[in-house]
Amino acid sequence: MIISRTPLRISLGGGGTDAPSFYEHTPGFVLSAAIDKYIYIGVNATFTNDYFLKYAEMERVDRIDEVQHRIIREALRLVDVSPGVEIVSLADIPSGTGLGSSGSFTVGLLRALRAFRHQHTDTHDLAEDACHIEIDLLGEPVGKQDQYIAAYGGITAFNFQPGGVVDVERLMISDDTRFALEDHLLLFFTGYSRAASSILADQRDRSVEGDGRMLANLAETMALGLEIKDALEAGEPAEFGRLMHQHWEIKRRRTTGMSNPSIDRWYDLGMANGAIGGKLVGAGAGGFLMFYATDATRLRAAMTSEGLQEVRFLFAQDGSSVSVRG
Repeated sequence: MIISRTPLRISLGGGGTDAPSFYEHTPGFVLSAAIDKYIYIGVNATFTNDYFLKYAEMERVDRIDEVQHRIIREALRLVDVSPGVEIVSLADIPSGTGLGSSGSFTVGLLRALRAFRHQHTDTHDLAEDACHIEIDLLGEPVGKQDQYIAAYGGITAFNFQPGGVVDVERLMISDDTRFALEDHLLLFFTGYSRAASSILADQRDRSVEGDGRMLANLAETMALGLEIKDALEAGEPAEFGRLMHQHWEIKRRRTTGMSNPSIDRWYDLGMANGAIGGKLVGAGAGGFLMFYATDATRLRAAMTSEGLQEVRFLFAQDGSSVSVRG
């Protein structure tokens, strides 16, 4: 059996500027970090002449065209996988929570299928193939950061150029700064981001239409992402925390539905109890609140009193990887 392990991610700055609707006319920038929460994809040869798929649902079909899971269907086509295969997926954290699970799933699936077919996989090509499936073939209103950070891992800066070229740069930070981020960044689950696709579609459509407010908001977000990169490389993680508060203020002005009264209340509570900055991770409307806390104990107590579950994490230095079992 081939098993791929692909990290989920948190976005540290510039999120939203990785979408083609923005970077095709203005270069985008995103700083992203892989975390030690993973999606696992198992691929195994079977004795039956069909496709046996196990994810949140189960499928058994004879032809690729019959596969209902859109990403699996397109990945099977792209890699040219014949019948007689079983595919199983597992995840440390469920989808729809704002941690880039769709991009990680696509990257991990392609990694596993290419290993199953004994095909060499270049990291950059892996990320681009995953983007091609989600953006070009399926028409999803997503950007490229999720696929790229899933493939590359680490704390990594991505520059998105017109024409789709992506420049990848590993963030140059000290171990002390990385450890400080791991100690002071806290994630709390607020609920599933069921409205994320509509938020992303609104951003895409308004950007394509040349909406001045949307484009100005994204340009401001990108500039702040570059400031965050500079602060971290200068060894100033607390400054990153303060900039993250500005980032959230800009982000929630981007589109209606980005936040809601409960999220606003939890955010204000966190800022009053040990946090100096924070934001909602992902497209919005739910998922995880991430805070930079100077008093983690106090912040945890405040969020626990509201019934929010914390997910503790470390950074994952490696991107998607594959192993052979049995």
